Amino acid sequence: MTDQKNHINNFIKDVSLGEAKGKRVYFLGIGGIGMSAIARYFKSRGVVVSGYDKTETALTLKLTEEGFDIHFTDDVNLIDKESSLFIYTPAIPKNHKAFNYLIENGFPIYKRSEVLGLIINMSYNICVAGTHGKTTTSSMIAHVLRDSDFGCNAFLGGITSNYNTNFWTSEKNVCVAEADEYDRSFLKLTPDVAVITSIDPDHLDIYETAENFVDAFVSFSQKIKSGGLLIIKFGLDKSHGFESENQLTYSVDDINADCFAFNIMHKNGSYFFDVQIKNQAVMGLSLHMGGMHNLENAVAAISVAKHLGISDEKIIHAIANFKGVKRRFEYIVQTSELIMIDDYAHHPQELSALIQGAKGLFAEKKCTLIFQPHLFTRTRDFSTAFAASLNMADEVFLLPIYPARELPIEGINSEMIAALMNNSKVKCFSKTAIVEIVKQKLEAGEIEMLITAGAGDIDTLVEPLKNTLIKLSSK
Repeated sequence: MTDQKNHINNFIKDVSLGEAKGKRVYFLGIGGIGMSAIARYFKSRGVVVSGYDKTETALTLKLTEEGFDIHFTDDVNLIDKESSLFIYTPAIPKNHKAFNYLIENGFPIYKRSEVLGLIINMSYNICVAGTHGKTTTSSMIAHVLRDSDFGCNAFLGGITSNYNTNFWTSEKNVCVAEADEYDRSFLKLTPDVAVITSIDPDHLDIYETAENFVDAFVSFSQKIKSGGLLIIKFGLDKSHGFESENQLTYSVDDINADCFAFNIMHKNGSYFFDVQIKNQAVMGLSLHMGGMHNLENAVAAISVAKHLGISDEKIIHAIANFKGVKRRFEYIVQTSELIMIDDYAHHPQELSALIQGAKGLFAEKKCTLIFQPHLFTRTRDFSTAFAASLNMADEVFLLPIYPARELPIEGINSEMIAALMNNSKVKCFSKTAIVEIVKQKLEAGEIEMLITAGAGDIDTLVEPLKNTLIKLSSK
């Protein structure tokens, strides 16, 4: 075990110092959003990178265009056995042939979180954790640092619209990273600045209880380096035992927090506001991204930027030109007659924030939401909460559950959510039927604001739905 630890430490150190000649890395699950960021890091350093993923996606196609060698068959003969390092995602099933081959034959194989920790812990690092909000917040922080010329390396959990990537590199020895709570991965990180956006229980297949889930976030906060800073959503700090020698709380508009927005106005899907941070105010900000939850994310990002000494002028400029993250309150169609929004929301609290944000900005429009539940266990554990959140929409179309890494669980399906909802609001449809259903509704004048939500493959419906809406609305 000591030899393996020395091996990976030396490997990462050599790569960071630019000594990557002849080095090769192989990924199991290279198309995952977190995995692909690390793959891009190694390739940017001159390492030869290859890997496997279950299915071809828009992201794996982009990686292939960038020169990554990717295969989609679980075949041990396709593994690059000359690699010095093998990295896997915990989403890989335990019966995966290639995974078991590498384990059984003693190859140096490591979990994604361990590798990310070794990469970023050598730098000044800013880590953003939370059940929801972490991708947008980390992307905002990384964007502000890049746009302001402060500089950073970024390992993100989504594709930023400004740069069309989830990774970039810089000569500045600063990293911004999304800290993933799944499988307790974030406990491998030691932040200089940690942001905690939310701790609503999730992944109970891993954590078993809500208490265990919250305890993991408390443990994450205790990983902050001496002299580091914890920035935590107001209300979470006192109620759950978070203690840090240096701490700021933030809120969208609660004046009892250390950092909050005020003078908030919204117009045409954008927000105009000021931010108070302790005894300082940043005035004249604008965010061209929907949802009050995203305004709150911006308060957190601005708090980090001020802590780093970035000027108000540069912060104002960066927030104004932040174009958002793919599938995070992303405007797909935005006209006076018709709105289409796509979002990654897959937890009841995320759905509530999404629907509230959309209806707050476009209160006069009927809200029609297409939701694809993600995971059988999550649907089982939160079916009542899902029903309550979805009832906030005017009309809901439920797609079948996206299984991801799971096998079906008897009796767990989308219909169980529908049964807990107002019957007049919800209908269940297959994924193949939904575009035609939307077409019929649009022709009848019953679609005004359409939202697609979910963490599965619902994103493959976005383009056909967009084309249908544009085509019919132009008639």
